[in-house]
Amino acid sequence: MTHQVPTPGRPVRGSKTGKPIMALFDLLGRSWALGVLWQLSDGALTFRALQARCEQVSPTVLNRRLKELMASGLVQRGDAGYELSAAGNELFALLAPFGPWAQNWAQGLAESTQDD
Repeated sequence: MTHQVPTPGRPVRGSKTGKPIMALFDLLGRSWALGVLWQLSDGALTFRALQARCEQVSPTVLNRRLKELMASGLVQRGDAGYELSAAGNELFALLAPFGPWAQNWAQGLAESTQDD
């Protein structure tokens, strides 16, 4: 089965017309896509180092995700391994605030279950 890279202007999950935001959400919603971007935000990594940081994701899934992220212009190969492209860095700057928010959210959930 061929896996198509979500592309604006082509049907994607949630949009028959391929609205750009829906194509992005389709891409980022795929297994390990956000994890790969998150891990590469600290700098370039080899395939094996990236796999280790992604909690031993299968090589097949990681390879597929890297190919999709490269085809989407978010990841590129550099001298030191895989790295975020300029567009990938720009996207990560928008995603980075979710890290602290998620920590606060998790803490709030933990505190609310302690009160029960």
